[in-house]
Amino acid sequence: MRKIALFIVIVCLFGAFRSPELTWTALGDSITYLNDHPDETGNRVAKGYMSRVVEQLPNIHYTNQGHNGWTAVRIAQEIEKLGLTKADIYSVFLGTNDWWAGKPLGRFADYRDKTGNGTVYGSFRIIIDKLRSLNPAAKIILITPMQRSDFIYLANYKNNAYGSYKAKNGQYLEAFAQAIDSIGRSEQIPVVDLYHTGKLKLKKLVKFKRLKDPQTGTYRNYTYPAYTDIPFNPETDEYPYPTEAIDKTYDGLHPSDAGNEVISRQLIKIMKKY
Repeated sequence: MRKIALFIVIVCLFGAFRSPELTWTALGDSITYLNDHPDETGNRVAKGYMSRVVEQLPNIHYTNQGHNGWTAVRIAQEIEKLGLTKADIYSVFLGTNDWWAGKPLGRFADYRDKTGNGTVYGSFRIIIDKLRSLNPAAKIILITPMQRSDFIYLANYKNNAYGSYKAKNGQYLEAFAQAIDSIGRSEQIPVVDLYHTGKLKLKKLVKFKRLKDPQTGTYRNYTYPAYTDIPFNPETDEYPYPTEAIDKTYDGLHPSDAGNEVISRQLIKIMKKY
């Protein structure tokens, strides 16, 4: 009887200290979407940031709500059509596409006063209100955009964009990161500030960009910031990021395995507390 009683006590103690099973909905753009579509990275990525988180925190089970190319504005517009469900944790990783699409950032008053999806600030209010309506007790984590180098899509070189080192539509990407941080501070929501993460600085996103020397026409490996002044012709030039150019991104924008590891470590620091 004593052995049985001791066994019961041990089982109860083990259950008491075991981490609870938690559900996590990750809302985002292509960086989140690609977690479950490594083939669309040309298999340059083996494991996305979400898979890396749950590998270290196996009590957490994720749902991928990443939408390729979507902005926070579009997420807000379509929020009732996404099939979002109750979860214990929500992460929101948006903003980089809003910057490139020239969506107006707006002001904090747009968030505070619920002015709608005409601005990024207003769109974040719609998104956060929706998540809270699904589960008022849920933990919410905001993730700022990463800095970005010159992006060239592996499958279509004509799909390209310059990096965050200059403004688009009069706005810098850093302002979008600062906006998300201001929302987090106002709402006392934790923010993973990827934009200002040292390991994800612009110069660390790619090791080089292989481009034709304008004077000689021969290919050279240019590092940042030299490559920002060298033209790329999608009609005639080779892909400028061979595998040996991969650093924290594999195409100038989307995280590589090394980049996803940096992101996952920051999320784990927060989520392991839950």
